[in-house]
Amino acid sequence: MILAIDMGNTNIVIGAIDDKKTYFVERVTTSHGKTDLEYAVNIKSILEIHDIPVSAIEGGIISSVVPPLNAAITSAVKKICGFKPMLVGSGMKTGLNIIMDNPKTVGSDMIVDMIAAQKSYPCPVIVIDMGTATTMSVADASGNYIGGVILPGLRVSLDSLSSKTAQLPHISLDIPDHVIGKNTIDCMRSGIMYGSAAMIDGIIDRMEAELGAPASVVATGGLARFVTPLCRHKISYEDDLLLKGLLILYNKNRRSSLS
Repeated sequence: MILAIDMGNTNIVIGAIDDKKTYFVERVTTSHGKTDLEYAVNIKSILEIHDIPVSAIEGGIISSVVPPLNAAITSAVKKICGFKPMLVGSGMKTGLNIIMDNPKTVGSDMIVDMIAAQKSYPCPVIVIDMGTATTMSVADASGNYIGGVILPGLRVSLDSLSSKTAQLPHISLDIPDHVIGKNTIDCMRSGIMYGSAAMIDGIIDRMEAELGAPASVVATGGLARFVTPLCRHKISYEDDLLLKGLLILYNKNRRSSLS
């Protein structure tokens, strides 16, 4: 069993996973003000909540889009587990051919998501990750990572709408019963949720047109489970997709370091 951590701009996803199953997926708030000790307490508490002894954790791996926190989280894992976790980055073997203008600028989370998706879904494949930003990554029929799109996330869009308009309140992201709202809150909720679903459907249509073939579509991220049921395309949802990708990378690079 390994400790797999994905550091995002809003949340840090922490999970325990092995080749048999995912034991838990938890989220803590990303905070630049926390010390490594505070993050270590977070990790230790999560393990205790799920009755997983530290001795059961044989290794760890981190994916991060928040470089300033890399040292703190790495130190936190070492305090708890006694080892330094792997960090997804340049020099790590991924097995993924990235056809981009500058492959090194592709977010590590997008790479890890795609690695996991290709193991379970036929190519071409589109991976949707809905977090602070909504990203849609694409692999062609040969499995090459060929690019994608980056969109404002649901909460970013909603917070912007509420903060820039004096009479529109902050609301929760519940699934609306109808597209046509009967009050301000329902109108906002319907616009955000159905608007995001329609946007995703539209982009999938255009991506498949460029690919010249239908694509497998898989979604992940904390908000995806609310939006994907509203989409017209068939979209598989996997909350632990990125953790599965981190496990694949951990095994691949552990084997290469031992050979």
